[in-house]
Amino acid sequence: MTAAIEMRGITKTFGPVKALTDATLVVQPGTIHGLIGANGAGKSTIIKILAGIYARTSGTVTVMGKEMGVITPATIEAEGVHFIHQDRLLVPTATVAEAIFLRNEPRFGPFISYRQMNRQASELLRQYFDMELDPRTLISDLSTAQQKIVQITRALANKAKVLVLDEPTAALVKKEVDNLFVVLRRLKAEGRAIVFISHYMAEIEEICDVVTVLRNGSDVGVVTPADVGIAKIVEMMTNRDASEMYPRREPVIGKPALSVRNLTVAGAFQDVSFDLYEGEILGITGLLGSGDKDLLKALFGQVTPDSGEIMLNGKTVHFRTPVQAVRNGVAKIPEDRRAHGVATGLSVGENISLASLDQMSSRGFVQRDAEARNVDALIAELGIKTPGRHTLVKNLSGGNQQKVVVAKWLSCNSQVYLLDEPTVAVDVGAKVEIYNLMNRLALEGKALIFLSSDLEEITEMCDRTLVIYRGEIIAEYQRGEIDANRLLAVASGAALNQKETA
Repeated sequence: MTAAIEMRGITKTFGPVKALTDATLVVQPGTIHGLIGANGAGKSTIIKILAGIYARTSGTVTVMGKEMGVITPATIEAEGVHFIHQDRLLVPTATVAEAIFLRNEPRFGPFISYRQMNRQASELLRQYFDMELDPRTLISDLSTAQQKIVQITRALANKAKVLVLDEPTAALVKKEVDNLFVVLRRLKAEGRAIVFISHYMAEIEEICDVVTVLRNGSDVGVVTPADVGIAKIVEMMTNRDASEMYPRREPVIGKPALSVRNLTVAGAFQDVSFDLYEGEILGITGLLGSGDKDLLKALFGQVTPDSGEIMLNGKTVHFRTPVQAVRNGVAKIPEDRRAHGVATGLSVGENISLASLDQMSSRGFVQRDAEARNVDALIAELGIKTPGRHTLVKNLSGGNQQKVVVAKWLSCNSQVYLLDEPTVAVDVGAKVEIYNLMNRLALEGKALIFLSSDLEEITEMCDRTLVIYRGEIIAEYQRGEIDANRLLAVASGAALNQKETA
């Protein structure tokens, strides 16, 4: 059988840095082929070479038996290879139909036939997604999942033979993921080849027929998840035993660092009360829209509570801005690292030092030697893959950008840390480094709130877990009292009708 995609001996250098060394990726028609690896392993680079964004230094690329010379985005799309990017590249002011048929609009003479375009868009959405969506709806009015569907529909309208999906589920809830998988299996059955890139190992195991594993710029194996299991794949990715995924510590719990009493933000959550102790990692989890993220915003001064009380070390505080929170020893690591976590146009060192310049200044002057030592120590501890502290953050992989965000707030030496999905869309190796860091902070007596939708990491990493449902804390569990499946049932309201403390 002729391979849909065959990339062999792919090498890519950026100056003295080798991003890929003799890497191979072969994808067969009628399969869902996973592409995984740690941040910096080369996934993005090999896909950008296939997409015509980067020129390969050496190696060959063949599409459906046709060897490709110089690849551009236009030439690769003409061969039927389409890319569904993690960052949705859609024009917000375009309609659904306009986005689907961009540069391929049905025409009547020299004019676009909007009636035909709208009808065909509706037919495609109904055919592949069983979705009734007005084709005149603006992209800006769609949900994240709907925008992803429009991207895929555009590829199908252009007779895509190969779909490359980069982290397609990163911003989707479970029901939306399940619906997407139904469509992907249907496309596979039609003979299309699908490249599926994800950091979520459970999804890799569920949807992928075969997986290519990259490590340090080279492919280290092609395996079938159903045969080898996820533990083996994780070991191949990280070169470490999967049993080390959740590092343990012996907690030493101190006095309350943060106390919340009857806190309410109208329309988000109501009458929330809990204590957070020194040396504790407190998990908070709930379904999308449960109020958990709004709670962290209220604790960090991003929104003003309508009623209730927040106390630090027994003293009532009123944070009107995040600056006030930071000055009082509260740090927040945000989920959206590009929008709220890092300044991509600044260097790694500048980003790490941004939140702690006051602590490294004397008489208004930054002590550069002390700053450099602090930055280099954090780069080493978190395993940030960068040529040095002067590298621009925009040149790092997503997972390494996330670690820069963590390092920035670490440098503040805060007392309370609010972690909002700190491991989202990072590989398992980077997750372990973040988990180790959380343990280190807790052992130093810091108090951590860990908000995550990954219920397994909540149950494995947290000393205590609060479940929030429709704006109320409905359950509290100590470590070891609940597993991920039970936690999901509670968070969805399926297993609980009233407040429960295990």
